Amino acid sequence: MTVAQASVLSLAAAAGGGSLLFRQLFDAETGTFTYLLADVPSRRALLIDSVFEQHQRDLSLIRELGLELVASIDTHAHADHVTGSWLMHEATGCAIGLAAAAGAQNVTLPLRHGDRVAFGNRYVEVRSTPGHTDGCLTFVLDDQSLAFTGDALLVRGCGRCDFQQGNAHSLWSSITQQIFSLPESCLLYPGHDYTGRNVTSVAEEMAFNARLGGAATERDFVGHMQNMKLPHPGKIAEALPGNLRSGKPRQAAARPNWAPVARSYAGLPELPPSWVAEHLGELTILDVRSLDEVKGPDGRIDGSVLIPLPELEARHSELATDRPLVVVCHSGSRSALATQQLLKAGHQQVANLHGGLSRWTDEGYPLSHGTPG
Repeated sequence: MTVAQASVLSLAAAAGGGSLLFRQLFDAETGTFTYLLADVPSRRALLIDSVFEQHQRDLSLIRELGLELVASIDTHAHADHVTGSWLMHEATGCAIGLAAAAGAQNVTLPLRHGDRVAFGNRYVEVRSTPGHTDGCLTFVLDDQSLAFTGDALLVRGCGRCDFQQGNAHSLWSSITQQIFSLPESCLLYPGHDYTGRNVTSVAEEMAFNARLGGAATERDFVGHMQNMKLPHPGKIAEALPGNLRSGKPRQAAARPNWAPVARSYAGLPELPPSWVAEHLGELTILDVRSLDEVKGPDGRIDGSVLIPLPELEARHSELATDRPLVVVCHSGSRSALATQQLLKAGHQQVANLHGGLSRWTDEGYPLSHGTPG
């Protein structure tokens, strides 16, 4: 673990009461929330309800924080998006968890009511909450301070019951017996929301949920759910078969063939100094610092091309198009902006040097000094 990772996790531990790191992520296209939990002392982590298209974002966050992913688990077989669990398993070796009742392929961790999924010294308890689908699960943190309800219970709503073995009577029982039995202070994190509501609590939903809160009875709830007349989810034809394969694509996706490019959590294509050092003869190294910096004591990568960042927009056409570009500066900050500008201008094979020249020298790679030729 790097010094930066240790520092970040220490701060996360302080914010999380001592041992828990918690991140809520969002996919705007499908309104899906993904949750990352980590036991800070052990750095072991759990991912809940990942989204296929957001795999690189989630993987980058896990790697930036120096976490070891134990499992990628889903609250149910979704009908509106494909899970990223199989991709995460391929990238990290983590377990793939889903309700055994779903009968999906490639699951390595079939989950049942009462199971515990441990990550370091922490765990989530598995509660079966069918009704939206037969295989819906709610994951409850060990101290019952948080619960992840998937589509069983949403903020001021709940999952529909009109397809995929849905049953309103079952959902009423699941919510009232398994979720509302948690402490009223327990925070509930839903699988989806479309209007910016990202968390609620047991007390709030018992009081204010229009479908089953307040004085509502099972008869009221069933009558509401059976008369909603909703259209089927737009991606159901793609999502359900995909999720019954745990997100494994029918065909392997094409990968960049010029370099092992990884995207940072900010979405930036990056390469490590070690790979760049081994392939210098095949690359154009673009230095976007000022001339004074390049001539100064910091030095430069031998053979690098200098175009200061303020001049790049006007001069990027000077760059050769037959070789990939790796952009550098002192720390990787200005070169990150330059990388974004080059991508926007149409350069396809371009990446930022991760950590900049500071990391380059920390890892023992040489720099030249003097005026560039």
